[in-house]
Parts: sequence; C-alpha cells; structure tokens
Amino acid sequence: MRVLVITASNRAAAGIYPDKSGQLLAALLQEAGCEDVDGPQVVPDGDPVEKALRDGIAAGYDAIVTTGGTGLTPTDLTPEMTRRVIDREIPGIAEAIRQVNREKVPTSILSRGLAGVAGRTLIVNLPGSSGGVRDGMAVLAPILRHAIDQIHGGDHPRPGVADHRSHKG
Repeated sequence: MRVLVITASNRAAAGIYPDKSGQLLAALLQEAGCEDVDGPQVVPDGDPVEKALRDGIAAGYDAIVTTGGTGLTPTDLTPEMTRRVIDREIPGIAEAIRQVNREKVPTSILSRGLAGVAGRTLIVNLPGSSGGVRDGMAVLAPILRHAIDQIHGGDHPRPGVADHRSHKG
C-alpha cells in the first residue's frame, strides 16, 4: 500500500511550529502495515490542500490521509478541498472517527472530516491533534487494507477463505 500523508496547517507550513500530527500519522500508518508511506507533506489549508490531493491522486497513491483543517475556524477548509476531489463519499469512516472517543473527548463530534474515493485513491481526513490522529487510526487501521482492496475491485471476504484479497466471485 502506497500512502501519502498531508498535513494541513497554516502555522506549521509557515514554520511557526513543527508538524507533530503528520509525523505521528506516518508512523502509525507504517505500524498498520503500510509498506510505502510518503510525507508528511505540510501545506497551508485551503487551495494548497486541493492541489496536494490532486497531485497525490495523479501519482497513484492507494490512500491519502490528511491531518488538520477539519475544525470550525474560518481557515479550516480541508473537508471543502476534499469534497472537490472525491467521486464518492464513505460517510461511515468519518462518522466512526468522530464517535470513537466521544465519551472522553466530547468535542470530537465537531470535526468535519470526510472520507471518500477519488478514482482509485482512498482519502481520509483526520483532525490535526495527536489525540485525533490516534483515534482516527484506531478506526482506520483495521479497515484500510480491505477498503483499498475494494476500491481496486476486490471481492468481499468469504468465510473459510484464508486469503480473501482480490477473489472474484
């Protein structure tokens, strides 16, 4: 799995502070079994996010996972930029990410992150905090390989079949 990490942060892009959530996200993706993780690519929020997403899709990444830009401030535009590039939404992923740690972090439901498919690329928006990245990866890690397999035309897993990836029925 080739995965690109994009950090949407005006301040990190300007060098005001280091990008911690993108570094954590890249490490967690590697722990989740992603063999080829590029980034984090740090860009300001807004149009640069759309360009980075389009470039990643054109480069053929299996997945692009973003961190940051999903909140309520006027400059948080990552969901809007994501909506411009996806062909189909996968609302269950974004809903699960918002709900995973809701009891401990009630404000998690304020995240506006999206998940969807652009061509053959899965795109998932995670919050910009380390905790939000950890919670998001708790949802994403167990389903990532299967989601990518499905996007590439794989069949659903069947009981009793040891290697269910790419079985056609």
